[in-house]
Amino acid sequence: MTERALRLGTRRSKLAMAQSGQVAEAVRQVTGRPVELVEITTYGDTSREHLAQIGGTGVFVAALRDALLRDEVDFAVHSLKDLPTTQPDELVLAAVPRREDPRDVLIARDGLTFAGLPDGARVGTGSPRRMAQLNAYARSHGMTIQTVPIRGNIDTRIGYVHKGELDAVVLAAAGLSRIGRTDEVTDFLSVDTVLPAPGQGALAIECAAHNASLAAALAELDDPYTRAAVTAERSLLAALEAGCSAPVGALADLLADGQIVKEMRLRGVVGTPDGSTLVQLSTTGPVPETETQAMALGRELAVEMLAKGAAGLMGERAL
Repeated sequence: MTERALRLGTRRSKLAMAQSGQVAEAVRQVTGRPVELVEITTYGDTSREHLAQIGGTGVFVAALRDALLRDEVDFAVHSLKDLPTTQPDELVLAAVPRREDPRDVLIARDGLTFAGLPDGARVGTGSPRRMAQLNAYARSHGMTIQTVPIRGNIDTRIGYVHKGELDAVVLAAAGLSRIGRTDEVTDFLSVDTVLPAPGQGALAIECAAHNASLAAALAELDDPYTRAAVTAERSLLAALEAGCSAPVGALADLLADGQIVKEMRLRGVVGTPDGSTLVQLSTTGPVPETETQAMALGRELAVEMLAKGAAGLMGERAL
């Protein structure tokens, strides 16, 4: 008797379907079971409001998690940067596969790079984190740009450039890679210029905590280095008490001496959207071997950033 297909819950966007399709194939290989995609519409997909107003990117996750809890799907795939930093007890983060390129990229008219944008260029992004860092970079390099808040899927955002409404838009490299549109990128933004969102470029595979056999099978797709890095980044985000729409950038990367990985460096930034004030710090420590160690790295950096005034830059939140 053939085992029933595993049901993979996914958002309906082209990007979500592409990344879920890639995970489905990997899960078929490790479990030997067929996998079917179950499309779920989330509030974040149907609302036209700006993300910060409707509760940050967590709005994309709630409907998928509800479907898991109601046993309508067996597991779900999220963009890790969309996950709230608190993990529900009933659900387990079974795998964090190897991360794609975490950088942000520019898609600009006429093949322009960020440094080559004309004075007064209109740059579209829905992210306060990107706005803060783009504006800070522009200010420190004698450029004037205007960041314009936008929403919508990748096609919609790139369309603003093609239609001439914006000079450029900023998107995540990983998303464009997963839908095969990297060739449209006009500039890869160095992480020294723009630190990505915590967890950017990584996927999260989640299932019900009671489904231990499925969780164990999915765990074969886990990449321990990626998990340690994103755990440190998300711990920083949580310790800054920042929601997913807060202007926080973070990236943990491995520092190698030749072929031997020696340390993990965690960099964090928080700033005002106009880029006038940024708190940017980094810390380095041994490569975390446990979740506790990875979280400690994030908390340690958060404490230093708060001491430097990060709390006052987090936007509107009750203190």
